[in-house]
Amino acid sequence: MTIGLRVLLAALAILAASPSAGSAQTKLKWAHVYEVAEPYHTQAVWAADEIKKRSNGKYQIDVFPASQLGNENQINEALGLGTVDMIYTGVAFAGSIHKPIAITNAPFVLRDFEHWKLYRDSQLFRDIAKGYEDKTKHKVITLTYYGQRMVTANKEIKKPEDMKGMKLRVPPAPLFLMFTKSVGANATPIAFAEVYLALQQGTVDGQENPLPTIMAKKFYEVQSHIMLTGHITESLLTILGSHVWAKLNDDEKKIFNEVLIQAAANATDQIRASEQKLADEFRKLGKNVVEVDRAAFRAAALPLHNDGSGGWSQAEYDALQALK
Repeated sequence: MTIGLRVLLAALAILAASPSAGSAQTKLKWAHVYEVAEPYHTQAVWAADEIKKRSNGKYQIDVFPASQLGNENQINEALGLGTVDMIYTGVAFAGSIHKPIAITNAPFVLRDFEHWKLYRDSQLFRDIAKGYEDKTKHKVITLTYYGQRMVTANKEIKKPEDMKGMKLRVPPAPLFLMFTKSVGANATPIAFAEVYLALQQGTVDGQENPLPTIMAKKFYEVQSHIMLTGHITESLLTILGSHVWAKLNDDEKKIFNEVLIQAAANATDQIRASEQKLADEFRKLGKNVVEVDRAAFRAAALPLHNDGSGGWSQAEYDALQALK
């Protein structure tokens, strides 16, 4: 065997052993607006590592947290442009493209966490997600539980009338206006990264988010009262861009699906566990944690569910309510 042939065979052996043998490594960007300590981010990092391992190094996913690549509206737009490859996004933001996918953001449309899980695992969710997929060609993988949204303010709120005229920060997505309309508050859409400063400076009187988010973003530092309204059971979608999904082979699609669904389930469990103990943690921090008249809040919201503004059909709404 000649020296040249030995060198060639050695080079081929190295290439065959390379993790990206047969194809170049593909780098993907996963963008979201949440903090690095939150389960959404830690599970995204786990998923990135797991996908890299299962694909023998073909896919390297870099996760960009805390609005590094833009706010919610911007990362949704970037997914369409192909400048980011994967996102977490609230259902209300995806609802700006396909309204029915935001149905669970209607106030009090979900009974509880168990109802949310039934929806996540239902054919109804897959059917509604398909409507979004047909419009965008992006792939909706699954839902992650974000928690029950609670109102914070520098005063006690017990019933809907107590919020009349209040300047309430809501995410800049149309469906959040349904809650503010139901209680007579003035909706003030502000990007997530700017909420703390808006509260601190008095640009708004209050905001609404789940307890784990109120803790992670330290909103309690600039708000004295936390109202246990539980008005929206919030979800995040894990979405893979069309420019990525279309290039995956069947085995790769299976890897991405399995890993991202597991990451979402892990984050869901952690958020749910955190949510259930945080009211007491806030009390220990000297915050006023207020039990509200949820029945009154729910009664104010129900007439708006099917007024046409949500964009879902009566059949979709009825199917959601029928989940048991």
